[in-house]
Amino acid sequence: MNLRRHSEALFAVLLGIVCSVYFTFPLALHPASLGRVDSGDGQFSIWNVAWVAHALVSPDASVFNANIFYPHSGTLIYSEANLGAGLLGTPGYWITGNPYVAHNTAVLISFAACVVGMYFLSRRLWGSRTGAVVAAIVFSFSPHLFAHTPHIQLLMVGPLPFVLLALHAFVDAPGVRRALLLGVAIAVQALFCAYYGVLVGLMVALGILYFSASRGLWRRPSWWGLTIIAAAASILIVLPFFLPYLELQHSTGFGRRLEEAREYSADWQAYFASSGWLHDWMLSYLGRWNEVLFPGFAAILFGAIGAAVGWKRKREITIFYLLIAFVALWSSFGPDAGLYTVLYHTVPVFSLLRAPARFGLAVTFALAVLSAAGVAALMAARSGRARTWIAAACVLFASLDVSMTMPFRVVDPVPKAYEVLAGSRFGPVAEFPFFYIPTDFHRHSRYVLGSTAHWQPLVNGYSDYIPHDFVEIAPLLASFPNPEGFDILRARRARYAVFHLDLYNSDNREATLKRIEAYKDNLKPLVQEDNLWLFEIVKWPEQHPDLSKTNQ
Repeated sequence: MNLRRHSEALFAVLLGIVCSVYFTFPLALHPASLGRVDSGDGQFSIWNVAWVAHALVSPDASVFNANIFYPHSGTLIYSEANLGAGLLGTPGYWITGNPYVAHNTAVLISFAACVVGMYFLSRRLWGSRTGAVVAAIVFSFSPHLFAHTPHIQLLMVGPLPFVLLALHAFVDAPGVRRALLLGVAIAVQALFCAYYGVLVGLMVALGILYFSASRGLWRRPSWWGLTIIAAAASILIVLPFFLPYLELQHSTGFGRRLEEAREYSADWQAYFASSGWLHDWMLSYLGRWNEVLFPGFAAILFGAIGAAVGWKRKREITIFYLLIAFVALWSSFGPDAGLYTVLYHTVPVFSLLRAPARFGLAVTFALAVLSAAGVAALMAARSGRARTWIAAACVLFASLDVSMTMPFRVVDPVPKAYEVLAGSRFGPVAEFPFFYIPTDFHRHSRYVLGSTAHWQPLVNGYSDYIPHDFVEIAPLLASFPNPEGFDILRARRARYAVFHLDLYNSDNREATLKRIEAYKDNLKPLVQEDNLWLFEIVKWPEQHPDLSKTNQ
């Protein structure tokens, strides 16, 4: 029995590795040179994982005191910290020092872990190995996840099926040990992704209430004591990491208004929008959509069969996963649908969330679990060679249904200016142009990603929360070098200035070059290569030069 158990565990792990490599191809072949560098969120995600990994292996770095928005402290919590992803990326970063390796290994490991978790969850519930493989594929590589490759936290789905696995183990045989395991599993998912932490918390709460009623567990005082133990374990683990966010919310008023959630709620088109090859033809009929939530044809077909079969054979389990799908679907439509408004006013953490549509992932999750029952039913209807062909067809259909072209791009080599900064004395860096229009703030993410090459403090920054003083100084730094800009950088003890000349339009570029010439006694050139110039601020202006001649 132990040999069979170990053999199946090895099979599941190998399945996870093979699937994560295949469905993200060619990411595993080029982890040091591929990344989602085509968007601000993608650039920020790579920096985020790399910063956590860098801080964990550097004795002089503090994880939460990230190198953006200098001189602010605790800047990692201006967005989701992604401590879990950073931890996964730490070994690769420690070996290579490459931020893309850190990010990509975290992604690959999370996908592989999700496959393993979905396999064992579906195998436990329905018994079919082929069904478990199909369920693992259709959920772990669903269109919603691939549509969010720029958002590292939304790719951290690996712990989710393990939470439900722990829930079923706890419900089947309640005990202190299993209660603790359930609490730990919830906490781990919350630390990997806050949205999914809230999502699995709701799923577990629904499961506790449902199984309490279906099995009569509510009559036992010990049952409620054990659920309190599970909840307490989860809260105690997460609380130290959650307190900084509460402090930020209290000190700055940062939070998500209910009106803001409306903007990021799902519409009906979202449930037909997909990033997969086989679904591309549907997009022209949708007009517009605000999220990608199509579960896939395989999940819908096999899930429907599984729901019908499960209703007769395992009604309790089937109803539970149908409830998950229903509650998640309802919540994803946001405040106007009603349920999300109730949750917003009753569950405190909802004030930190803004995208109800992301709860739609649980619809795919529930269908994936039920699809294992559907495949098991198709397999049971045949014998011998026919079963082999049916198994192959189901796995092939599921694989083709989730396949898509990976949007990762080859990254540029580290420019000489950043290499020089990496070997220079410690000093805050300001990069220009300094984008000052709020809708352009995401363009600072290019500088944030660039800082992974040197890890000097950065006056620039990008995150969910933008400090008020950053908003105030940005327009004054937009025309640096200028008198106001020097005053701002002096107050921040800045040492270096980097100019990306290719990011200026022709008029602004010419004006910037004239201003640099006017302040040549203050700015010492270190690198002037192509369109990336690096200067050291060697002297603060005592009086401002007359720029009238340079502007003629």
